[in-house]
Amino acid sequence: MAEPLKNMYNETFFRLFSEKVLSVYPSFQSDTFLKLIFNEEWDTKELKQRIRHISECLAETLPKGYSNALAILQKLAPTCRGFEYLFFPDFVERYGLHSREESLHALKELTSSSSAEFAIRPFIEAHPEETMALLLKWATNSNEHVRRLASEGCRPRLPWAKPLTIFKKDPSLIIPILQALKEDESEYVRKSVANNLNDIAKDHPAIVKEICLQWRGQHPHTDWILKHGCRTLLRKADPDILELFGFERQPHVLIEALTLSQTSIQRGESLTFIFQLKNETSTPYKLRIEYGIDFVKARGKTSRKLFKITENTYQKGSYSFERNHSFKDLSTRKHYPGEHYIVIIINGDEYARSTIMLT
Repeated sequence: MAEPLKNMYNETFFRLFSEKVLSVYPSFQSDTFLKLIFNEEWDTKELKQRIRHISECLAETLPKGYSNALAILQKLAPTCRGFEYLFFPDFVERYGLHSREESLHALKELTSSSSAEFAIRPFIEAHPEETMALLLKWATNSNEHVRRLASEGCRPRLPWAKPLTIFKKDPSLIIPILQALKEDESEYVRKSVANNLNDIAKDHPAIVKEICLQWRGQHPHTDWILKHGCRTLLRKADPDILELFGFERQPHVLIEALTLSQTSIQRGESLTFIFQLKNETSTPYKLRIEYGIDFVKARGKTSRKLFKITENTYQKGSYSFERNHSFKDLSTRKHYPGEHYIVIIINGDEYARSTIMLT
C-alpha cells in the first residue's frame, strides 16, 4: 500500500526546512517550531489539517506582522519547491485576507513553487469581480504556472477544495479566462482549462455545448481542450456531444462472446474478460468503447462506474479486446459481496452484459 502523503511531513523534513529558514531569518527558533509542530494532536491530523497546522506554527515563530512573515516566505520560495510546500500559499490564505493586494501578488509569485489554486479561492469568494479581473490579466502572463492558476483557481468543483458556489450557479465570470487560454501552448495550462470546462458541464451542460460550437475547429489545442472538457458529457452519452465529436448513436455493430475468466471472485482478486466487436456493414463507425461495472454498495443497491477502453474508427471486420479489472479495495471504493454486472458500452448504449459474484 502506498505511503500516505501526510507522512512526507516528518522530523527530517522539518529539520531541513528549519535550516532553510535560518539561512534567511537567523532569529528563527527551530526547536520551538518543532515542538509546536509535533504537538499532542499531530498524529491524528490528515494532510490538509497538517498543512494548516504548519501555517499556524509558522505564524508563531516567524516575525510578528503578516507582511514581515510573508517577506520571509517569499525569500524562501525559490528553494522550497514542490507539493510538500503547499503551506506557503496556505499561510497567505490563513492570514492574508485582510491584505488582499499584497496577498494576491504573493500568490502569483508562490504558485510557481507550490501551487496556489486552493489559497486563492477565499479571495474569489470575498471579492469575486475584482479577483476574477486580476485572474484574467494573469491569463496572459508569460509564466505557465501563473496562467494555470488563472484557470485552476476558479474551477467550480476543484478536488480537495470547497466548491465555489457562486460559479456553480453562474460561471459567466470564468468564461473570459478560458477564452484567453483556449489555445495555450502549455499542456499544463490546457489540462486545467479542460478540467474547468468539465466542472462547468456538470452544472451547466448547455453553456459548454455552446462553447464547443463556437470554439471547435479553430485550433488543435482548443479541440483537445473541448474533447477533454466534455468527458463527463461523453460518459453520460449526451446526444448533442456524441454527435459533435462524430460518435453515431446506435451504430450497427455487435458484441459477441463476452467471456469472464471466472464467475465468482473474492475481494482483492482480479478479473479478466474478453469480447469480440463486429462491424458487418460497409460503414466505418467512430466508436467510444467502455466497460461498466455495477458495483454493489453497502446497503445492497448497485451503482455503475464506467471505464474507458478506447476511441477509434472501426471498418468492416472483427476486433478482439481483453481487459483486467482488480476488485482490490481503494481509498475511493470499498467492495461489497454480491452479484455484480460487467457491461460493454458503445457510444453510450449497452451492448452486452455478464454477471460476476463477489464473495
